[in-house]
Amino acid sequence: MKTHSSLGWLWALVLPLALIASSQGADIMGTGTLEARVRSTVSARIQERLMEVLADQGDPVKAGQLLAKLDDAEVTQQVAIAEASLNAARKTATRVAADLERSEAVLKQARLDEQRLASLVKSSAVSQTEADKAGEALKVAEADLKRANAAIGEAESQVLVAEKTLLYRKEQLAFTRIVAPYDGLIIRRDREPGEMLVPGGALMEIISLKELWISAWVDESYMAKVAPGQKARIVFRSEPGRDYPGEVSRLGRESDRETREFLINVRVTELPKNWAIGQRAEVYLQPAP
Repeated sequence: MKTHSSLGWLWALVLPLALIASSQGADIMGTGTLEARVRSTVSARIQERLMEVLADQGDPVKAGQLLAKLDDAEVTQQVAIAEASLNAARKTATRVAADLERSEAVLKQARLDEQRLASLVKSSAVSQTEADKAGEALKVAEADLKRANAAIGEAESQVLVAEKTLLYRKEQLAFTRIVAPYDGLIIRRDREPGEMLVPGGALMEIISLKELWISAWVDESYMAKVAPGQKARIVFRSEPGRDYPGEVSRLGRESDRETREFLINVRVTELPKNWAIGQRAEVYLQPAP
């Protein structure tokens, strides 16, 4: 904030008088603006057309309240496609599981046949050719089982991919509904229905009303006489004839090298009927002992 920099020469003239006044117990004065401690830009997370805006500047909102809707036709279709893909993957997994069971049964029977014919060959009850055929059938059954196990792994991977894709598409669909991040007040609206939103592009600004303060610049010569918790009175330029109560919330730890001022945040405990973030105000403090 450098708007006060051009007044540096004026402070050089006023400072001696201010120091004398301070030594006599007069108020310490600082000039600043009304700010919100918590302020957020509400924006879209996907690129899509804005269909409806349900909150305007000046509206109080609750956390999770629907603020705007984006066009969801394409994303809804993508969700349906993802659901169909998942159903198909699950059916494939069921089929290959049945194939695995069949392959295991065939292998079990092939082993029994191979063992039986091998014993019969010894007693010359069957020919060696029949025994060899049983051995080949066993090898084929073992190979079929390996393919069935591989198919199971592939089918499970396809199901997993389909589930992740569906989850992603549903998340994209959820992003078409923009909600308030916390209880607060909409102070600015930047977009109208029909406009294309891009990720990060401002739709509106929201502030929390839990802590509003005046960010005021005070001459560094008063630094030792200001402390957190110190009572203050605030005069808004929109109502120069009225004082509003306040309290020092925190002190800045860096002094401006041009104006030799430091920043204090004075919590506002009462606001004018009409107020705006960024409006100017003067803060007056009784010097701390």
